[in-house]
Amino acid sequence: MNDLVRQHTALSESDLEWLHLLVSEWQLLSDLSFADLVLWVPTRDGTRYVSVAQMRPNTGPTSYQDDMVGHLVPRGRRPLLDAALDEGRIVREGDPEWREEVPVRVESIPVRREGRVLGVIARNTNLLTVRTPSRLELTYLQSASDLAQMIAAGTFPFPGQQVDMDASPRVGDGLIRLDAEGVVQYASPNALSAYHRLGLASDLVGHHLGRTTDELAPARGPVDEAMVRLASGYAPRETEVEGSGGVIQLRAIPLKPKGTRIGSLVLLRDVTELRRRERELITKDATIREIHHRVKNNLQTVAALLRLQARRMDSEQGREALNEAVRRVGSIAIVHETLSQNLDERVEFDDIADRVLAMVAEISPGKIACRRTGRFGILDAEVATPLSMVLTEIIQNALEHAFAPGEQGWVDVSVVRSGDSRKQRGDSARSDARLLITVQDDGRGLPEGFDPHKSGNLGLQIVRTLVEGELGGGFDMVPAPGRGTRVALDIPVEPQK
Repeated sequence: MNDLVRQHTALSESDLEWLHLLVSEWQLLSDLSFADLVLWVPTRDGTRYVSVAQMRPNTGPTSYQDDMVGHLVPRGRRPLLDAALDEGRIVREGDPEWREEVPVRVESIPVRREGRVLGVIARNTNLLTVRTPSRLELTYLQSASDLAQMIAAGTFPFPGQQVDMDASPRVGDGLIRLDAEGVVQYASPNALSAYHRLGLASDLVGHHLGRTTDELAPARGPVDEAMVRLASGYAPRETEVEGSGGVIQLRAIPLKPKGTRIGSLVLLRDVTELRRRERELITKDATIREIHHRVKNNLQTVAALLRLQARRMDSEQGREALNEAVRRVGSIAIVHETLSQNLDERVEFDDIADRVLAMVAEISPGKIACRRTGRFGILDAEVATPLSMVLTEIIQNALEHAFAPGEQGWVDVSVVRSGDSRKQRGDSARSDARLLITVQDDGRGLPEGFDPHKSGNLGLQIVRTLVEGELGGGFDMVPAPGRGTRVALDIPVEPQK
């Protein structure tokens, strides 16, 4: 719509915003009218109309099989559009038009804003299935007529009240028509069922909706005047009401076809099951976070016990082995601490990597600078936990074996993440997204004849097992150009969403 309005018409940006506000609301008019709506706007030179938006009803058959958006028609070909635009009033066709052997009743509704007519809504009703209307259908049509008059007068839609039609109640969910005092004149079967679920034991017709709704809500002491006023339809508002047996979502729409409020429409939806599932998910998320929190606490307790035992060891070799175990347990605890703060089983791994670097750097025998370049991004928990252990082992190995006590140097962790964009374009291959991780130091380098794939070192055995077995990736350790050692990891990951 933006492109069509800016290309063909002389409407301002504020006028365009008003049309957007109208289009966000006009599914309501279409459903109440059982009719198709097409929004026509005069072109810049005034010789033609361009259709900028279209809506089909959910409550009846369509009059248009084709998409009308973007069509241009010359002025004079559709007299009802001309009359509505020039005279600023609703114009109805006396006899129906016949389109592909289907009778269609045509009406034109001017769209007014601040005294100016911006365009015209063509309302087209398929008459092929016309029969004697029920009370429900008569209420729909009368409400549609009131809304159409409000559009023609420039009082609907309501400024500053843009509605998310996917989240708001729709006509078919439940509809109540109120008089000017807030008393129910008509309630659809779905609306009555929703109120029965709240705990209403009688019919709604003849009852004051605001006071009835307040009585069904849990006792809160004094009468909730805001609830009474909203449910009585005095202002365009949305709210939820929770009773002993369910939850309903209410949307009030004051009807002022001639400038004075003659009543209101209240759309409502039974959202009991939806809210129940949401609460179950919230409870489940809270339980999962609590589990991760307790696992983190237990791991920290284990680490503290190992640290205490290490201090009592006489053997230097045994003390160092226990300290290594402390760091391994600590790296897993960091992941669980991060998971305990998230709503899902995915973590931002960059913070975890930085904390692992800081933790392992505490054992540095000299002044070794540890740094990270690049981003790991968001990783699943089943990848984050083993990867944190892998980084711990590789960095710990570099700090212990690459530098002499008191020696200065650096350990650099660089990350390149690739393949996420291909996944977003529809490629389903998991292997498209990969982490290419390089850990390099400027230490003394590898011993002569060292083979990282056969080394009996426990740390390297852990790295090989986790990278190749659990993460399904590749691992290599080679001399770095010039000086030091380079460890390369290639790990498949789930693409970021």
